[in-house]
Amino acid sequence: MLDLTKLALQMQGISQHLRRDAAASQTRLNRAKEVLRQAIPRQTELVKLHQDWQHRMTFTAATPVEALDTRVAIAPPPSAHSVLATDGSQISPSHHEIAYCYLINIGRVAIHYGLHNGQQRQPLLDSLPEVYYQAQDLYAARQWGISTEEWMGHRRTVSEIEMLAELGAALVEQQLHRAEGFNASTSSISTASAPIPTLAMVDGSLIYWFLDSLPADARALILPDILAAWQQLQANGIPFVGYLSASRSTESLNFLRLQACPYLAPDCQTHCNEDRDKSPCQVFTPLRDVTLWSTTLEPGERGPLWRSSARILEEYGKENAIYFCYLNVGVEVARVEFPAWVAADSAMLDSALSLVMAQVQKGYGYPIALAEAHNHAVVRGGDRKRFFLMLERQMLKAGLPNIGTSYKEARKRGSIA
Repeated sequence: MLDLTKLALQMQGISQHLRRDAAASQTRLNRAKEVLRQAIPRQTELVKLHQDWQHRMTFTAATPVEALDTRVAIAPPPSAHSVLATDGSQISPSHHEIAYCYLINIGRVAIHYGLHNGQQRQPLLDSLPEVYYQAQDLYAARQWGISTEEWMGHRRTVSEIEMLAELGAALVEQQLHRAEGFNASTSSISTASAPIPTLAMVDGSLIYWFLDSLPADARALILPDILAAWQQLQANGIPFVGYLSASRSTESLNFLRLQACPYLAPDCQTHCNEDRDKSPCQVFTPLRDVTLWSTTLEPGERGPLWRSSARILEEYGKENAIYFCYLNVGVEVARVEFPAWVAADSAMLDSALSLVMAQVQKGYGYPIALAEAHNHAVVRGGDRKRFFLMLERQMLKAGLPNIGTSYKEARKRGSIA
């Protein structure tokens, strides 16, 4: 139980700290804006420095692929379009429960707006659970020093992307059949109508940083499946984005550190290797990208496109390199990430960002499809209890003896207070 009386004594100190931190943050922001102003005319030179010296740099900086002062207004979406989204949740394994297993629950959402070939389509809002209980699911990852709980999270990421690709494939097939039927009923010569603009979304980054620390054998069980699902979306012509609210990234600000570097070459390992936390280029650390771009972008505008230089992306392949931009959605500046094949198609990218903006507006500040996918995926306390009750019945039915939770778990569920 939280003692609010004791907690109240600490609130004054917190408020004073936050006041001082806000003043320091404004100073850092002013410095960042000045460095950005200085970097704009030197952008080509700075990009060349980054290409030549990034192997000697001790921080990860993204590369701008458009002018730093780019501002693009996002067009409104067409009335007829579809948005697909998935999200996942889980029940983690516990030795204190009646059986050592885990469950991954994937929320699926397909929302259709406007008339599709003259018809109003119903949305898909559901979830698909899957239980993992076999030895290879529970213990195989331990050979790499990866816990079952951690491996469960990685497999959940794969399941989310695979389910999204399956939704996209099913939607394209349904659109084709409906278009053929619609054209046949109207005696049309054409056998297919113009494709309905569609967007596939996930919550979070498409740069899977956790892969960087995994052994090659473990990574081979995760990344190829993810990239195969991406390729399926690409084959179906469905743009795919990762939406990051309140992003903590500093990749674009790290590029501006090249402008702030006092040396002729940004050779961090030579000049600043002894004390990296006091490098002279860190004139605005720990400022975040979204804080800077919120001062330059108007609602409904995106900034320049960037290509991430994260090391793990070398495993993705050129076609799946991750690009991103910052988008002022009105209530905040969000980071939107997408594969290279989306960035390379300007019409596809414009359509994707248009649908992202519409989703945020419909969701009152956060994409409604992602919110619904989360709500259908989340496993609440009551769901967990019912899951283990169902499991207990099956174990009793199978004639297994000594079924029950540990004494620790049973005692924690009760209280004498």
